Formats: sequence, structure tokens, C-alpha cells
Amino acid sequence: MSIMRAMVLERPKTALVLRELPLPEPAEGEILVAIEACGVCRTDLHVIDGELLHPKLPIVPGHEIVGRLVAIGPGVIGFTVGERVGVPWLGWTCGVCPFCRSGRENLCDRPLFTGYTRDGGYATHTVADARFCFPLPDNQDAATTAPLLCAGLIGWRSYRMAGEGDALGLYGFGAAAHILVQIAARQGRRVYAFTRPGDEAGQAFARSLGAVWAGGSDAKPPEALEAAVIFAPVGTLVPAALEAVKKGGRVVCCGIHMSDIPGFPYRLLWEERQIVSVANLTRTDAHEFLAIAPRAGIKISVARYPLSEANTALADLRHGRFEGAAVLIP
Repeated sequence: MSIMRAMVLERPKTALVLRELPLPEPAEGEILVAIEACGVCRTDLHVIDGELLHPKLPIVPGHEIVGRLVAIGPGVIGFTVGERVGVPWLGWTCGVCPFCRSGRENLCDRPLFTGYTRDGGYATHTVADARFCFPLPDNQDAATTAPLLCAGLIGWRSYRMAGEGDALGLYGFGAAAHILVQIAARQGRRVYAFTRPGDEAGQAFARSLGAVWAGGSDAKPPEALEAAVIFAPVGTLVPAALEAVKKGGRVVCCGIHMSDIPGFPYRLLWEERQIVSVANLTRTDAHEFLAIAPRAGIKISVARYPLSEANTALADLRHGRFEGAAVLIP
């Protein structure tokens, strides 16, 4: 029997365990991928910490997957063995609910998510629905490509939802923000980066990537913002961002999980300010962003970890011990 290695979550709020598992065979419509790299996302922490309810257990986390197609199940068209593919968070949708039928599959009533309700990429191999996988260039580093599959995609969807204003605030300067600041700066926007208070290294990193200003999340930017995107899962940032945006401004909340938003005076919302959330992604988002990314000159900063050190990578993410993104290399 062929085997694969995987870091497995057996119970929430426990460390991942390295296991040898039978190598799966792709079923109808599926492909088997040999993983070259898998990004470590804050959403993985939410799954492991039990903040996202009802995961499939045991579960192999990870949803920023870059790998090579090694086997094709019945009914799959458009892919060839040996091709490099990306596997994102959205792993399957029903196709028949009102949201799917109206082009909003990110809101599907019965979705499956990679690394949450179907096994993901903290492994040497994974099986994925071919319809939700995307061809990737062969000439790019797998580790620096992996963060595009979630940090990039969610950042891009959030960016479009923020509107076209010139002054944009980014709260929480991690994997997604360090991609988004480069896109915004190249388009001539003024980006204001908010980090953990006192994180001078993170603020310098943000400025090096094109932010015109960087400071702690407890600081006020030097000009009123037209929009703000919150990547940090911290509810107290919502009223802070509302106070930072001008009349008619929009605050976009990107996390799949966030701590409770505290009460705030109505004056912060008045004058047509808005709070909106981003939920998941669509395949249209992915095709659009993955076509743009190679031409955008984005520099992805990654900290690389062996697969067996997934728990270390997660701890480093939790405590902000690196700039950019963490990536597991099987």
C-alpha cells in the first residue's frame, strides 16, 4: 500500500500529529496532487483553536496548496499529469442553491472547505475537486506562490470591495496585507499600514513595500482614509477603523473569525460610512487574480518550514515572529 505523510489535527486545541496515511485515490471529478508547498494561514489557527465549529475530524489543515498533478480521476478534463496546480480554500460548492446560481458561490449553502471540511495541504499529497483547482506557472517558486492561493485571493477580493479611493488603510500587516500593499502602491494609491503597537520591524517592512505611513493600530493616520481593510481578527479594530475613515468611507472585515466588536457611538457610522465583510472567494476571483499576479511584480516574503515543523510555524504565526507568510515544504 502506498502511503503519504500528513500533519493531522485529531482534536481542537491540541497540537498537530505527524501521521502516515494511505495514499488516497482520486474519485470521480478529483485529482491527486503531490504537494510542493502549502501556506500557513491564520484561518488554520482558527480551525485548530476550535473557533471555527464542526470541522471534519481528524483533519489535515492547509488551503494554500501548490503541487504537481500525479493522478486523475474519472470525468476530469482540462488537466494533465505533471501539471502544476493550485488548491485554494473553497473546495466544493453545491451548484444548485440560490447563491451558486446567482454567481455567488462563495456564499454557497453547503460548501466544503480545504483544510476544514475536507483534507488539505499539511501533507505530502492531497485529493481535490478538479473544478476548484487552478493551473499555475511552472517557472515560479512554489513557496512564494502558495500564499497567493488565500492571502492573495482574499486580499484581492477585499481590495475590490474597498472601492477605488486613493487613501487606503490596512489593519494587520501579515501575509495578505504584504501582498495587497504592493498592488495598491503600484496603482498609485496611498497605503497606511497598521501593525501591532510597538512593532517597529513590521512597520519598516510595510514602508519597504510601498506604504506611505506605518504605525500601531492604536494610532491615527495623518489623513482621513477613504477605505480600510481589516485583516487582523480583532473586533476592537472596527470602531478604530470607522473613526479613521472619512464620510462615505468603507471598512472591510476580512477574517473568517473575529473577536467580538465592542459597542461604539453611532457618530462613527453616521455620514454613510459602511462596514462590510468578505466571505471566502469565488473561482472567478481566482482566475482574475492569478492572471494578474505574475505581471504585478509582487514580492512575496516567506518563512519556510519542513512539514514536520507545522506546529512551530503555527506558533510563530500566532506570535508574529516573521514578516510576510509562513510556508510548509514537504
